[in-house]
Amino acid sequence: MSKPRVIVGLSGGVDSAVAALLLKQQGYEVIGIFMKNWEGDDDDEYCASRQDLVDAAAVADVIGIDFEAVNFAEEYRQRVFADFLHEYQAGRTPNPDVLCNSEIKFKAFLDHALRMGAQKIATGHYAQVREFTGALGSEWQLLRGEDGNKDQSYFLHRLNQTQLSKTLFPIGHLYKREVRQIALDAGLPNHARKDSTGICFIGERPFREFLAQYLPRNPGEIRQLGSDKVIGKHDGLAYYTLGQREGLGIGGVKGATEEPWFVAAKDMLNNRLIVVQGHDHAALFSMSLKATNLSWISPREPRRHWVYAAKSRYRQADGACQIEQIDADQCEVVFAAPQWAVTPGQSVVVYESRVCLGGGIIESTN
Repeated sequence: MSKPRVIVGLSGGVDSAVAALLLKQQGYEVIGIFMKNWEGDDDDEYCASRQDLVDAAAVADVIGIDFEAVNFAEEYRQRVFADFLHEYQAGRTPNPDVLCNSEIKFKAFLDHALRMGAQKIATGHYAQVREFTGALGSEWQLLRGEDGNKDQSYFLHRLNQTQLSKTLFPIGHLYKREVRQIALDAGLPNHARKDSTGICFIGERPFREFLAQYLPRNPGEIRQLGSDKVIGKHDGLAYYTLGQREGLGIGGVKGATEEPWFVAAKDMLNNRLIVVQGHDHAALFSMSLKATNLSWISPREPRRHWVYAAKSRYRQADGACQIEQIDADQCEVVFAAPQWAVTPGQSVVVYESRVCLGGGIIESTN
């Protein structure tokens, strides 16, 4: 008996290519889909979607699977990009990859795949999914990827039970070096391709220039925390994020030390950027945060007075914490140790050992 049909999201990168290869080797009926989700500036040097499409098609040809491209650009603009711009305009720093996953890759793409008769979808994410049966019944769990340096469960924390039940992560148990070796051994043309680090589907373009196309520049003062002295000018609060060091243009401030400057706050009312000196300045640390727009993977909410681990940004180390549910859509996360540059608009993601429980959008900090 043949295995069911699986639609794989082929991005052009090596991770999704190996995901498709492994599924084909395991006997699934595999079809590759390239998601076209961004059309603005499609011919400039920073948008590589055309080359991505070429690479994805070449991979499908080598593996020997059917392949097609599907355009989700309108869904992306409505469900992801509009929110992205709104958050930046409000002075927050959103994470579009989180929304892109929940709204495009695991909603629009999943719906399309089901219409094609697929039983499952698959992607090249470094994460794992399992069906777990406990005392309270059966549920689907999202687990960290085996490769801690590549784990992407943070970006997937908004997936729900239905989405996880329909999803395979074929490379979640592998390390990146193993993925590249598998691709090399199989003769995949993209085995040595550089990893993408740009915004989901938009590419690796200069961010401030890109944002300025949609949000007008609104210059204002840069002030040191606790001082009325103007030490620089900013281009617009939307272009900066808490903890930012590069691109501030502050230098030679009379009476200041040689320590670097960091963004500590945004004074939206007066259009001022507030900065401090030194990576370890007290103003850059928070002991707690409030999160809204909660999304818990399990039907059961986190327990009170229970020690969990949480990340308030992707590359941050886990921080021990407790979760206090305030209401159905708001919680407080209290950390055991101060956390650096906790940023409104970013996601706080909660873990219990290897299991990703979900999280929410950071609203404020203390």
